Amino acid sequence: MPRWNPNAEDRLRAAAVELFLERGYENVTVAEITERAGLTRRSFSRYFADKRDVLFAGSEQLPVALADSVRRADGTLSPCEAVLTALVDVAGALADQAPLAAQRRAVVRASPELQERGRTKLAAATDAVADALRERGTAESEATLLAEVGVAIFRTAFERWTDQPDDLALPTRIREAAADLAASLGAVDFTALPRP
Repeated sequence: MPRWNPNAEDRLRAAAVELFLERGYENVTVAEITERAGLTRRSFSRYFADKRDVLFAGSEQLPVALADSVRRADGTLSPCEAVLTALVDVAGALADQAPLAAQRRAVVRASPELQERGRTKLAAATDAVADALRERGTAESEATLLAEVGVAIFRTAFERWTDQPDDLALPTRIREAAADLAASLGAVDFTALPRP
């Protein structure tokens, strides 16, 4: 009969992140992670496909959650408002992840391989949001633009939040990043821009 290991997934994740921060992602093996956590390789395989998965497990839910939230947004909202509403809605579910998110971001920042994986995950979120906007009747090019802007706002807010997790909540950081963008665009004199 298998032994029950309380909080095995959390212990593995904590051990992996500690080791990644100490030695660098590339210099850590799954065996070292399981040893640090006091668990077996079999336990690791039960929760994660590989050591990258320790950092990105669950991230495949972000595109789905964002797209679903865009679809559920009030039909009277503009496409931009629907995206911002979805960002704030999804951000509320991430509130308890601030400490791990900051550590994870530090590990990813130090690894080109992980940075590429992160960009791939954000691209999937962008595509999902654009698809949801198109389903709401938004024109193709506008849906793509707003999805890219929305994900950029989310990324900026997430970085600010992980830099200072106790300062402001992630939904507030999203509102702040969106307001910063709006203020910057509001200060642009589009008539003064060079014409082709």
